[in-house]
Amino acid sequence: MYVDLRIDQITPNPDQPRKFFDEDAHRELTQSIQENGLLQPVVVRAVEDEEAPHMIVAGERRWRACKAAGLTVVPARILEGIDEEKAFVLSISENVNRADMTIMEEAGAYADLVALGWKADGIAKTFGKTKTHIDWRLGLLTLRPEVAEWVNEGKIKPNLSWHIAQLSPGNQMVAATRYLRGDFDTEADATNFAQGLRMAEQQTSLVSEKEPTAEEKEERQKAKTKTTDKLGRVEEVVMPLLEELTKSKPEELADILGTDLGRYVRQIDRLASQVTLARRILRQANGIAEARKVAWDTAVAEVQKEKAQAEPAETEARKAELESGKAPEVKQVEEVKPPAKKAAAKPRPTGTRARVAAKGSGKVSAQKKAEPESETTKTAAVTAK
Repeated sequence: MYVDLRIDQITPNPDQPRKFFDEDAHRELTQSIQENGLLQPVVVRAVEDEEAPHMIVAGERRWRACKAAGLTVVPARILEGIDEEKAFVLSISENVNRADMTIMEEAGAYADLVALGWKADGIAKTFGKTKTHIDWRLGLLTLRPEVAEWVNEGKIKPNLSWHIAQLSPGNQMVAATRYLRGDFDTEADATNFAQGLRMAEQQTSLVSEKEPTAEEKEERQKAKTKTTDKLGRVEEVVMPLLEELTKSKPEELADILGTDLGRYVRQIDRLASQVTLARRILRQANGIAEARKVAWDTAVAEVQKEKAQAEPAETEARKAELESGKAPEVKQVEEVKPPAKKAAAKPRPTGTRARVAAKGSGKVSAQKKAEPESETTKTAAVTAK
C-alpha cells in the first residue's frame, strides 16, 4: 500500500545494517530531491509507537535526504504482515549489493542473521552470494576496531583484511600499520607477510629446543650455498640471453628462424610461466622471513619487559624480608664438584727427613735401628741408672 506519511511519523530501524552514510553522496541526493522530489518511496512497516508508528525497512538514506531537503511529507510503501526478521532480511537485500555499503557493515549484517539461526549456505542463497564469500565476510568480525575502521574507509582491501583478521590483535596492528605505511611493494607482499605472522603464531616456540648439531649446520650451509648459486646463475646466464633477444628486430628474427619461431615462442611461454611461479614462491618466502624477524623481535622485547618488571618486585620482597627481621630465603643449589684428581706418588723421604717423619709418627725407622749408639748416648744411659 502506497501512502503519503508525515516525515516525523517515520523512525529509522535501530538494527539497520548500514551505519555509515557518505556525506558527499548525502548532499548530492538532498540536492536532487530539492530539484526533482523523491522518485522512489521509502518502505516502512507498522510498529507500536504512538509518536512514530512506522519504521523504515528500506530507504533510510532517502528519508535522511528528505529531512535535509526540508520535506514534511514523503511517499511511502507500507508492508503488512512481516516480522522483524523478515524486515531485517529485506533491509540487507536492499543494501548488500550497493557500492556504498561497507565491508564491515555487510559482515555485521550476516552475523546478525547467524545469531538468528541462519546458516552460511542459506545466507548465500538468499542474497546471491557464494558460501565462501559469506565465510570470508564473517571472518572479518575478529578485526580490532582500529583496523576495522581502516577497512571501512577502504584503506585496506577485502582479501588482505581477511588475512589480517586471522592474526592476534597485536599482530593485526603490526600488519595493518606496515601496509598503510607503504612497507610493501604490492598487496600480495602484505598478504604474504600476514600469512608469515600467522605461521609464527602457530609455532609453540620460535627457537628450536635443542642446538643444531655440527652436521645439521653444515647441511644447512650447503643448501644455502646451492640455492644462492642457482639463483645467481639465473641472472648471469638467462638475463643476458633475454636482453640480447629483446634487442632483436621482429623482421630479422622472422628471416633467421622462419617457421621455427613457433617452437621458440612456446619455450619462452614455458619459461615465463616458471618465472612467474618462482617469483611468487620467493615473495612468499620473503614475507615469511620478515614475519619471523618481527615475531622474534617481539618475543625478545616481551622477555626483556618481564625481566624488567620482575626485578623491582624481587628487590621489594628482599627489602620487606630484611625489615621484618626474617632472613631471606636462599635457594640451595647443589654444588657440582669436579672429580678428585689422583695425587701423584711422593718420593719416599730418606736421611734426616725420614727420622723426623718417624719421630712424629712414634715409629722408629729401620735406618734408625741400624745406627750404632754414640758415646754420649751411652754415658746418658749409665747416669740414668
